[in-house]
Amino acid sequence: MFKTPRGTQDILPQDQPAWQHIENTILTLCHRYGFERISTPVFEDTGLFTRTVGEETDIVQKEMYTFKDRGDSEITLRPEGTAPVCRAYIQHGMHNRPQPVKLYYFATIYRYERPQTGRFREHHQFGAEAIGDKDPSLDAEIIHMAWKIFNNLGLKDLTTQLNTIGCPKCRPVYLENLKDFYSSRIHEMCGDCRVRHQRNPLRLLDCKNPVCQSAADSSPRSYDYLCPECGQHFEKLKTYLRILEIPFLLNHRLVRGLDYYTRTVFEVQPEDVGGQSTIGGGGRYDNLIGELGGPPTPAVGFATGLERIMLNMEKQHLLPKSNGGIDIFIAPLDEQAREKGIGLLNILRQEGFSAMMAAGEKSLKAQLRQAGAFSARYVIIIGEEEIKKNSVILKDMATGEQETIPANSLVNSISKRLKGS
Repeated sequence: MFKTPRGTQDILPQDQPAWQHIENTILTLCHRYGFERISTPVFEDTGLFTRTVGEETDIVQKEMYTFKDRGDSEITLRPEGTAPVCRAYIQHGMHNRPQPVKLYYFATIYRYERPQTGRFREHHQFGAEAIGDKDPSLDAEIIHMAWKIFNNLGLKDLTTQLNTIGCPKCRPVYLENLKDFYSSRIHEMCGDCRVRHQRNPLRLLDCKNPVCQSAADSSPRSYDYLCPECGQHFEKLKTYLRILEIPFLLNHRLVRGLDYYTRTVFEVQPEDVGGQSTIGGGGRYDNLIGELGGPPTPAVGFATGLERIMLNMEKQHLLPKSNGGIDIFIAPLDEQAREKGIGLLNILRQEGFSAMMAAGEKSLKAQLRQAGAFSARYVIIIGEEEIKKNSVILKDMATGEQETIPANSLVNSISKRLKGS
């Protein structure tokens, strides 16, 4: 028997209302904040990700789904959403539009990771990108939008972790101090961190090994090494966040898992922190579009995993109940009644009602059981007598009451009942 591949899942009909609730909440806020939707391919040229995400990152080293297609091109299933959006920004000349260009997306993301709670090899992501301006008010807006999404979904006890990792001007000095700090400790670190110390020292702060975390806690802080421009940007951002009443905690260990970030980085986490605690995060990436061959273009964005939101909503008992069910179920008692039912079914659907009819030859009792299984509010029963009188029997499934009504007044009768209930 075939099953879903490891690290993937089916989203079943009974789960769809919760997903739709999350997506609709996000869509409403995207409209309020002036973001437009963009969709990009599920796979891209591998170089797009190795060049932007960083060749020394775990994503590129261990997690990407990469293959050669029949044209011998190297292709990668999308492991993150920002780089494809930036590629589209360049390819379609969006720098000619009024800036910033504000885009959002829903996308499936693919990473070969060890499946665990809140982490899938295929997961669903929402992201928002504001491209074309370096104003720290955009950083604040992105963080505020992320905060409002989680707030409007009812999630409580969240904290915003905030840091700045500087720019190419000031970061090299910080990285040298970081390497010096770790030099006397590197023999105690895990194997990955020994490699990172030489190739990508910023990643030292992101290690989940307890021994490495202890060293990172006392490591130099990036915001103590900022150039004047980065320092001013960070101070303004903190001022704007206070105006917006967004609580935040400075976390000098926060660097995120992608190499393209500059200046602002942030994550939103629930209080019961764990291995999969972050429900959303992002930051500024002012050099990414230039590295892809576009004009120098500052940008800031964030992303959140919908499965991670779902997990936290479930913990806080916030998932909506399925409001499933249909308005009307038609139960024909013979072939002539079925022909009449097909016509009524079409009329009812055209009028905006959700309706279905029993298939096959079933007794009335069996059809009523089926109507109950579909949570039908009303059942229309059509038999030989109803055909003769051009009428139907309308049964209220909640009360069990039923009455005979003319077929030509069926729509009005149902409309009054549904609107009045």
